[in-house]
Amino acid sequence: MGAEREGGARRRPGRAMAYAACGVVLLAGCASMPDSGDLRDVESTPRQETQVRVFAMPPREDAPPSEIVQGFLEAVTSDDPNYATARQYLTESGSKLWRPESATTVLADGPEVKVPAGERQDRQDGRSGSGSYGFELSGTRVATVDDHQSYTAADGVYRAPVHLVQDKKTHQWRIDTLPQGIVVGKSDFQRNYMSVNKYFFASGDTGGQPTAVADPVYVRRRVDPMTQMVRSLLEGPTSWLDPVVRSSFPTGTALKKGVTSLAPDDQNKLTIPLNAKASRVSTKKCDEMATQILFTLQNLSPAVDEVELQRSNGTQLCVLGADDAEVVASHGAVKRPEYVYYLDSKHRVVRMAGGVSGTHADPVPGELGTGDVELQSVAVARDEHTAAGVSLDGKQLYVGSLVSGGSLGDPVLTSAGKDADDRLTTPSWDARGDLWVADRDPARPRLLMLKQGAGDPVEIKVAGLDGRIDAVRVAADGVRIALVVEKGGKRSLFIGRIDRDETNDQAVEVRELRSAAPDLEDTTAMSWAGDSRLVVVGREKGGVQQVQYVQVDGSTPEGQAPAALTGVKQIAASEDERLPLVAYSEDGIVRLPTGAQWQKVVKDASAPVYPG
Repeated sequence: MGAEREGGARRRPGRAMAYAACGVVLLAGCASMPDSGDLRDVESTPRQETQVRVFAMPPREDAPPSEIVQGFLEAVTSDDPNYATARQYLTESGSKLWRPESATTVLADGPEVKVPAGERQDRQDGRSGSGSYGFELSGTRVATVDDHQSYTAADGVYRAPVHLVQDKKTHQWRIDTLPQGIVVGKSDFQRNYMSVNKYFFASGDTGGQPTAVADPVYVRRRVDPMTQMVRSLLEGPTSWLDPVVRSSFPTGTALKKGVTSLAPDDQNKLTIPLNAKASRVSTKKCDEMATQILFTLQNLSPAVDEVELQRSNGTQLCVLGADDAEVVASHGAVKRPEYVYYLDSKHRVVRMAGGVSGTHADPVPGELGTGDVELQSVAVARDEHTAAGVSLDGKQLYVGSLVSGGSLGDPVLTSAGKDADDRLTTPSWDARGDLWVADRDPARPRLLMLKQGAGDPVEIKVAGLDGRIDAVRVAADGVRIALVVEKGGKRSLFIGRIDRDETNDQAVEVRELRSAAPDLEDTTAMSWAGDSRLVVVGREKGGVQQVQYVQVDGSTPEGQAPAALTGVKQIAASEDERLPLVAYSEDGIVRLPTGAQWQKVVKDASAPVYPG
C-alpha cells in the first residue's frame, strides 16, 4: 500500500521540514506523523532522483490509530527491500499473513483513509477504550500488477478495510487486518517501480535461430533490480505470454541457495550460480539461457557485457558475450532495416536509406515500383525481399518481389466493401513471412492471414473482439499483434496474443485482447516502436491529437513523448529505436531523428513504413 497526492495537494508543514532534514542527514526521504489533528488523506511522496534512497520512519510510541495507518502507507512506498519498517506497524499475526509481493494496486491518487460510515469520528485518537478500530481505504483504480509482476490497466472504485487492535500490555495500536499486496498512488508507483523486459523464445522454434520475445514486468527501481530481473526470468513468463513462449531454463531452475544479490565485476561480467536443476543442460541450451539473461539485463545499469552460468557445485556451465547473444537468437532490434518505404506522388513504392539525413528516394525494384498498379498502402517483408500493396481504391491486395523484373500477378485478395474505408487495411508481415490484413467490409469484417504471402487467405478468429478491426500491425516476434478496433465511431488500441497449433498451420487464433492505450478515446494511427513499445497517434477525452509512446501492457513508458506534430494521418517506427520516426502529416512525409525536431522529407507522398 502506498501514499500520494498529485497536483495541488495540501502538505503538512511539519512533514515538509522532515523531508528537508532527512535529505541532508540520511540522503533519503522520510515522513513525520502529526501528533494530533483531523484524519487526513495520505499525501504524495515527492519525486526523487534515481540515486536517492527513501526510508520510512517506524511507528511513534503511543501513536493513535490514524497515525499508524498513515505511517504504514508511507512505509510501503520506501526503498526498504523487505518492508521491515512497514511490518512494525502490524501485529505479529498480521505481519505473518501479509504478502506485499502478491499484488500491487495502482490508484489515480493515494489511497484515501476514511472512518467507515457509522463509526464515531471522535474515536479516531484511539482513546475510546474499545481495543479495536477500523478504517476504509478507497480510491480510483488505474492498474494492477500481479504476483508475476505483470501490469494490467484497470478502472473502477477501490475499497478495502483496515482494522487495528490495541495491545493489552503495551497499549500500542497495530494493524491486524489489511488487504493483501500493496496499494499505491500513480506517482509513487512511477517513482518506486520501473518496467523492464524479460525475454523468452517463441514456441514452435525448431532448429535454426530462436526468436526472442519481450515480456515486460515491473520491478522496484532501487531494490537490486538486476537480481529481481534474474529471479523473475527464472520463474518463467507472465501468464498472458506463457502459452506462446518457452524458456531454455529447465523447470525449477533458481539461484543457488544462499545467493541473495548479483552484480557484474569491473569487466562487466556477471556470474550467476544456479541450483542443481540446470546442472546437466547442453552447451546449446546453456547459450540460450545466457542469451535470455543478456537480453533481459541489456538496459539495466551497470552494464552487463558477458554472463557466466555456474552449476550448483561452482563449476562453469557456459560463458556468453552480448555480441554472441545476438547470433544465438533473433531479436526484434538486432537486424537494422536498410530502408524506409513510402508511396510517392505516382502512388508507387519508393525507398530511402534508413537512418540517414538525406531525402533522396528511388522506386523499388519490381512492378510495385513502376506505378502500373496505383497503391494506397504498402507493407514490406522483414527480409526486404517482398512487399504487399493495397490498390488505390482499397479493394485489392497484391504481393510482389522487390527484384528487378519481378512481376506482380493477380491480386491475392479482393474486398467486397462498397467504399474505400470499408475495404482493406494496410497489411503487415510477421517474422515467419506470413502476411496479415483486415477486411473492413461491414457485411463480413474479418482478420486474414496469407501463409508466406500466398495461397488462400486464412480467416483468423479474434476472441473477445467487440467492434471492427481498423488497423493491423504484427510484432517482430510474430506472437503479438496490435489492432485498432473501431466501435461506435471510436477507435481503441488492443494487443492480442497469436496462438498457433504447430501441427496445423491453418489453426491460428488471436486471444486475450488487452487495452494498450486506455487513456486515449480515439486512436488514429500506430506502429511498433520497440520490443514492447508502440508509438500511437490519438486523442484523450476532451483533448487534441497527440503522438505518444505506450507499452504493450497499457502502461506509460518513461522518457519524453515525441515532439508535437499536427495533422498526423499515418506513422511508422522501427523496433530498432535508433531509427527516426517517420510520419505522413499535413506537411507530407516527415521524420523525427533522435534528439531533433520533425523534419520535412517530401511534400507529395504518403503511407510511410519500415519493414514489418
